[in-house]
Amino acid sequence: MTAAAVPEPAVREPAIRVRGIEKSFKDLQVLRGVDFDVAPGTIFALLGSNGAGKTTLVRILSTLLAADTGTATVNGCDVGAEPAGVRGSISLTGQFAAVDEVLTGRENLVLVARLRHLTEPRAVAEELLARFALTEAGNRRAATYSGGMRRRLDIAMSLIGKPPVIFLDEPTTGLDPQARLEVWQTVRQLAGQGTTVLLTTQYLDEAEHLADRIAILHQGTIIQNGTLTELKQLLPPATVEYVEKQPSLEDVFLALVGKRL
Repeated sequence: MTAAAVPEPAVREPAIRVRGIEKSFKDLQVLRGVDFDVAPGTIFALLGSNGAGKTTLVRILSTLLAADTGTATVNGCDVGAEPAGVRGSISLTGQFAAVDEVLTGRENLVLVARLRHLTEPRAVAEELLARFALTEAGNRRAATYSGGMRRRLDIAMSLIGKPPVIFLDEPTTGLDPQARLEVWQTVRQLAGQGTTVLLTTQYLDEAEHLADRIAILHQGTIIQNGTLTELKQLLPPATVEYVEKQPSLEDVFLALVGKRL
């Protein structure tokens, strides 16, 4: 008798696939052919300096801006040909919280749930307040929230409707260290629950602490893409007084970008 063949595990399609994306604004070429994949349920950090093209790329992937050339799919939908399908699969949180400061935290969530035509907006609001540790602050106006609380509320609002993919465009810009840690914890929880996160940042420690994979965007192209361990292996360890020192992500980033300045 021959043993029954064991079926091979199904290969999951990337949650985000980008191929050859280019974008110019008049004579300024911002993106020069960007390629990468993001696996479902992972945190993918797009790391780059100011002006590297991170926000432009996010705007293209979220259908707010058309690419000049290239293709991209999000959750299996073509960004150019199926924009409605993409919008139904994503949520976008920008650099500044989009909460209504006149409303309470609970009212912000209920409002968004109603705009999305959910059947039980108050139940949705209560679940998200609890999930993001905001229940006690739910009846306070958002204007009284700290920076970290406001950002957590903003991310909670973006999750109404349970989008499988979320774009976080420099979500900790302007936050103090404690607030940044709160946002980091929230992002980890999202990925742990199966949400795919594309995170843009200019903070090296943010990418180092959060990302499953890191792509370095420089002058409109991806110059390296890999895990933190793979990126660190691009530089040899430094030896100081006979003690081996592994390169940090900052060492890798400055070495790669500095070569192209």
